[in-house]
Formats: sequence, structure tokens, C-alpha cells
Amino acid sequence: MTRRLAATVVLLLSAVPWDSGNAQPRGGDGYFFRQPRATFALRGGAMRPDANSELFDFVSQQLTVDRGDFLSLGGVADISVALKDRLELQLTAGVSSRRVGSEYRDFIDNNDRPIEQSTTFRRVPLTLGLKYNLLPAGRSISRYAWVPSRVVPYVAAGGGAMNYRFSQRGDFVDFQTMDVFADRFETRGWAGMAYGAFGTNWSLSRNVGLTTELRYDHARAPTGQDFEGFDRIALSGLGFTAGFFFRL
Repeated sequence: MTRRLAATVVLLLSAVPWDSGNAQPRGGDGYFFRQPRATFALRGGAMRPDANSELFDFVSQQLTVDRGDFLSLGGVADISVALKDRLELQLTAGVSSRRVGSEYRDFIDNNDRPIEQSTTFRRVPLTLGLKYNLLPAGRSISRYAWVPSRVVPYVAAGGGAMNYRFSQRGDFVDFQTMDVFADRFETRGWAGMAYGAFGTNWSLSRNVGLTTELRYDHARAPTGQDFEGFDRIALSGLGFTAGFFFRL
């Protein structure tokens, strides 16, 4: 009986994977030795400017351009650095641009042809804000192991600056003489801005996950000399993006 028990113990011990590093847990799939210090995200999606200022009103009344025509594709990159508990510092850069062809609604030229032009609207927000995870980003299961959560919704808010450009190129009507002339009009520069966002991160593996975000940017800026007489141009808008995040 004693020999049989000893043989069983030896067999069980031989099945255990002993090695020199078994004093500490190893980082396998889904595990870290410590909580990641930061995450990097790349997203793409749709950006819809509000287009609710006098300049957009004038353009849509005179030309075959509607406010919804400025809906565009865009891209966003951000890095979030853990501060404490569920709070993170978020640095974000994005870009969206749309070029819309048009013609005058009520005028044609001397050859009965449409008077055509194109309008380009570009926005590049650069922001710094705070991101708060509504659920813990992960949990510690020992002194040496940290497991990321499968799903983590978050909210974020902050401010920064937006580079913008609104330009029109083509043929236009002088309403005093009714002559048609070729020209280009443009307003561009930087404007202060604020933003608010709601998003969700889904873990796919230890280092990679899916991320979605719904974000609203608020900004307005002077129109400049080419569009003198109009109020401040609206740069605000809503965007929905999706992509991947990477734990660093």
C-alpha cells in the first residue's frame, strides 16, 4: 500500500510544469504583471457639422448645397494615460473634410449653362481632456497579475483648439451688376473649442480591443475678410467613430 501511494505521488509531481520562474505568475493571454499605463486608439467614422450659421444659410439658399451635404468621413487618434482609479488623461487629434460641388439655384450664364463652383469645409480638432471609465478597466487577482475587463463604457470631456478652412472656388454672380466672374473665397484659422464624448471599449485580447465613440465638438470662429458681414462661422458638429485600441 505504501509503495502504491508513493508511486502515485511521484506520478502527480512529474505532471507539474516545474521551472525556475514558477515563483511568480507569468503574463499569459488576458493577464498583465501590472495595470497598463496607457492606451492608444485609432478610429474612423462619420462627422456631421451643424452648419447652422449665417454663412451656411446663405450658401444653401443661393447654391444647390444643403447643410447635410457636409457630412464627411473622418479619422481620430488618441492616447489615454491612467491617472488614478478610473480617471485618465486623454489627448486627441482628428480630421474631417468634405468638398461639395454646386451651382446657382436661380441663375444661369449667357449660354444657358449652370454657374458652377465647389465648396470645401475642413476641421482639425486638437484636444486635451479627462476620461472617466464607468466600470473598472480591470482587476488585480494577486500582487503580480492584473486582468482587463471585457467591456468598459466611458465618458470624456475637455477642450482645445480647432484648425478650420471654409473655401469656395468657381464662378459667382455679382448681384449689383449681374456679371459672372471667376474667383476664390476663403476663411481659415484656429478657434477655441470644447467637447463631450461617450464611448465603449471591448477587449479582444490582452493588448487589442474594439472601441466606439460618440462625440460632440463645439466651436465658432470669425469669418474673415472674404466673407465680411456674416456672423461667426459654426464649426460645431457630431461625430461617430469606431476602430481599435492598443494597451501600452
